[in-house]
Amino acid sequence: MPLKFLLPVYWPLWVLLGILRLIALLPLPQLTRAGAALGWIGRHIPFLRFPHIARCNLKLCLPELTDAERERILDDHFKAVGICLCESAMSWWRSDASIQSFSQIEGLGHLQQALARGKGAIVLTAHFTTLEISARILNTAVPLSALYRPPKNALLNWFSVRQRTRLAQRSILHDDIRGMVRALRDNHCVWYAPDQAYRKKGAEMVKFFGVPAATNVSTSRLAKMTGAAVLYFAHERLDYGRGYRVSISPILEDFPGPSAIGDAERFNHFIESEVRRIPAQYWWIHRRFKGLTSDYPNYYAAKS
Repeated sequence: MPLKFLLPVYWPLWVLLGILRLIALLPLPQLTRAGAALGWIGRHIPFLRFPHIARCNLKLCLPELTDAERERILDDHFKAVGICLCESAMSWWRSDASIQSFSQIEGLGHLQQALARGKGAIVLTAHFTTLEISARILNTAVPLSALYRPPKNALLNWFSVRQRTRLAQRSILHDDIRGMVRALRDNHCVWYAPDQAYRKKGAEMVKFFGVPAATNVSTSRLAKMTGAAVLYFAHERLDYGRGYRVSISPILEDFPGPSAIGDAERFNHFIESEVRRIPAQYWWIHRRFKGLTSDYPNYYAAKS
């Protein structure tokens, strides 16, 4: 560990990590209630912009709902975000046996069939609040090479990479195409969530809930370069602390297709169906609807 992490500026984060370590010891129903309480507090902190971002996203994606219905989803979503924080602690410190005791994995045979081809498998998933725990669940059955986006805080980045390296087969930076190709050619299962706003080289405007948004379309290129099978990965938190269900789709047929944009839209349709099924569990506090040019609407501008 770098000695700079002992400086006072990092002490509050060390305290938070210590609290999370204790929370990870709680039985799942109590851990869920603690997380929901944290989320409720976060929902009512007045200076945070996350509720505004989430409202904008909900209105863009679910315009058919009333304002009251979207506010109920917003309330439940912040509870889900708080639970997500506690689940991260659980994914870092719980044993495989403990994780398996409250988890259901459906469609594992599809992934095993894909790996039997010997060209690797790309498991496509999306940013629901169960993203972290779902990767841990899948990793108890199949070793993963997982993509990650490093946090800005240096201590948190060091700690999270350390935990992922200990648990995953390989940790790969989210934009490390070469690392992904190497893992697939080594017949690894690459866990990949390319559903957030992306405005780097190769980005395209792809419709999500009918609204064009800057999107990463590199999955098609990866599959074409390596011959890897592509599968969808769904995950959800069951009610009342009853555990988790994750589901792996059959190998996608005709993927990659003739158009990378078409492949991305196909993936977005999958996400949309999951969002409509469990709306509070999607990651609404991310600014998903960004454009590639300056004339694109700023949906998140603060109201005067």
